Amino acid sequence: MADIVDTAVAAGSFGTLVKAVQAAGLVETLKGAGPFTVFAPTDAAFAKLPAGTLDAVLADKAKLTAILTNHVVAGKVTAKDVAGLNGKTAKSLQGSELKIDTTSGVKVGAATVTQADISCSNGVIHVIDTVLLPA
Repeated sequence: MADIVDTAVAAGSFGTLVKAVQAAGLVETLKGAGPFTVFAPTDAAFAKLPAGTLDAVLADKAKLTAILTNHVVAGKVTAKDVAGLNGKTAKSLQGSELKIDTTSGVKVGAATVTQADISCSNGVIHVIDTVLLPA
């Protein structure tokens, strides 16, 4: 079974995320032992950012790192685990509290989980449709 980074690369729909992880120097972290839960925005999610935002963030390593670590929670949290978390929050590695809403599908912050439980050797990936920007 592949780790989080290799799984994201192989999926083909996370090119922007992988490029951002590389630019932020987080590849080794996300290849580490973990376990990690990654809420992974697709290329389409990054495309929804206002024009120029992605280029500006890619040029600012500190801001990029903050945004990326806002998508990661320590531990392996599966869809089954999330079911009992409606209205609660999960603390991201960046430090933000991500609100969980399970009333209609699963939302994490402003993002909707479009595919859950992609198992990796060091955690799990949940695909989301929106980039989670820290407050």
